[in-house]
Amino acid sequence: MSTFSDYFFQAADGLTLYARDYAGPAPDSPVVLCLHGLTRNSRDFQDLAPQLADHFRVLVPEQRGRGRSDYDRQVDHYNLMQYVQDVRTLLESLSIERTAIVGTSMGGLMTFALSALYPGTIDRAVINDIGPEIASAGLERIKSYVGIVGPFADWEEATAYLKAASAEIFPTWEDDQWSDFARQCYIEREGQVVVDYDPRIAEPLATEGGDTEAQTLWSLFETLAATPTLLVRGALTDLLSKECVAKMGAVHPNLSVLDVPDVGHAPMLNEPGVSEAVKNFLIS
Repeated sequence: MSTFSDYFFQAADGLTLYARDYAGPAPDSPVVLCLHGLTRNSRDFQDLAPQLADHFRVLVPEQRGRGRSDYDRQVDHYNLMQYVQDVRTLLESLSIERTAIVGTSMGGLMTFALSALYPGTIDRAVINDIGPEIASAGLERIKSYVGIVGPFADWEEATAYLKAASAEIFPTWEDDQWSDFARQCYIEREGQVVVDYDPRIAEPLATEGGDTEAQTLWSLFETLAATPTLLVRGALTDLLSKECVAKMGAVHPNLSVLDVPDVGHAPMLNEPGVSEAVKNFLIS
């Protein structure tokens, strides 16, 4: 299994940000950029990235306020366009001009924005369970827990909470999967298990949503129309409706759709056959 090196870089405003860097088979290997969701971190791709690294150099950044990246004292910097600028800084620091992207949830929205702001950067895109229209039920669910979870006394308590809160998303999971998932979401600090992100990322989220944002996201998404794109959708998702998927297909002639059974928002991309489908799409 491929290993990664730690890569730290400076954002334009001076924050130190972090990325996992899987070298790939050759110095000139094509690049895949994996972008995580709102409250997540690079560990979300710990299964997929090593498989992709057989063919690609794989970069997995942690957005500001997550994981090993610095937290931001200016809470208004926790916004989509800032994250996009940070990723652009990462690519520039490594002299990378073109990349494929795997974007989960917020990472998918970042992919839309990267396409619009930096035309020609993305050669292929995998969008994981997100679209320009974010279903209100899913958005409200996310808002209900961001920034208010924990701390927990130990890993057992953290895992039990996560299982209770997310059982409808992953209804077929076994205990070991929940235990592994807890260690992807949380971290141990000072004898307690806590979320591995700055709880203040929730503050800007409180103002998001509505028709204006949807119009903006549609305009960003439309810039991907010439880019081969695979849309992954969890069959049980509460964030990406079938109606939105149909509309995305109508404006994007190169859109393929992969449905993942028995999973809500968002697929982990390690479900049976999914990582292989993603890898084959990126190689083709």
